[in-house]
Amino acid sequence: MNTLKPLIFVVPVIALILVTLLYFFLRQKTTDKQSFKRFIVTTAILRFLLNLVWELLQMPLYNSTSFSINHVTFCALGSVADAIMVLLIYLGLALIFKQPLWVYPLLWQRILIVILIGGVGAVLSEMRHLSVGNWAYSGLMPLIPVVQVGLSPVLQFMTLPSIIYILSFNCRKFLPFNRLST
Repeated sequence: MNTLKPLIFVVPVIALILVTLLYFFLRQKTTDKQSFKRFIVTTAILRFLLNLVWELLQMPLYNSTSFSINHVTFCALGSVADAIMVLLIYLGLALIFKQPLWVYPLLWQRILIVILIGGVGAVLSEMRHLSVGNWAYSGLMPLIPVVQVGLSPVLQFMTLPSIIYILSFNCRKFLPFNRLST
């Protein structure tokens, strides 16, 4: 991990603005605003917690990492940014599917879409962060051939979003949830 640069916050801030706009737009369109809000909050909290655990577990795969307060803080900031991105994916798909709670029922086609979006997004994000020197891999990180990015962060964004959406839905009873009103 290198020093924290202000440029690293640009994409998460833009994503946060989009998440906020989409949240209020979709909340206005749903009939059960309170359930929608609880689902989104639950998703954000679960994503932050599960991502932070993943980040801490994969620390040996990165250069210059330790369980210091600086690095754990860096991982926590990354977890916040990842939570925002997972919400952006969810809300974007809710807009496309015209269904605020599109995870019920979670069809395999929708899981595949989330996996593909997560995988492509993670590859592009890792390529950018590596190229600007935000972090570097240790010799322990398995690399994906051709793109030369770490397998662990890509798997993280391919698997955790669907798991989080399912857990968020099952943490509370969010039904009845209907399609967006027109």
